[in-house]
Amino acid sequence: MSPAVDIVVNAAAWEALPGLEDLAARAVEQSSLIAGAKLAKACELCIVFCDDAEIRGLNAQWRGQDKPTNVLSFPTPGALATKPLLGDIVIAFETVAREAREQDKSLADHASHMIIHGFLHLIGYDHETPAEAEAMESLERRVAETLGIIDPYEGTRPIDGAGARD
Repeated sequence: MSPAVDIVVNAAAWEALPGLEDLAARAVEQSSLIAGAKLAKACELCIVFCDDAEIRGLNAQWRGQDKPTNVLSFPTPGALATKPLLGDIVIAFETVAREAREQDKSLADHASHMIIHGFLHLIGYDHETPAEAEAMESLERRVAETLGIIDPYEGTRPIDGAGARD
């Protein structure tokens, strides 16, 4: 069973992407299915679609980096199989839209990738080490493929293991 997804839209710019709730639900459903994580029944997560100003404040507060980023994840503590709330994913419009343009991707595909990436952080994946980054990126690629999205890392540099759940 796929987690329930609560959507909060804090930036009107996200209205440029029709079907945001369906896109988020599909990305979470496929991520959960492909990752095979043992989740609590009726668990849920929240995805906040915000702007660069909001995510910059969160990035400064929680990671000590006073700059916007594309996605942040805030997993709740506890064992996956027993926690009803997996956590929050926060995604910034301006950064995601700019990256999509720079990488010649659709906004929908790049936003889906950010949801996949954020969800995998919520269920325990990370990219602190090269081995962790390879495992996480491989899983992201598999999930993206099931959604009809080309390799999200094609033409980009690998995750550098920056150490945060971004």
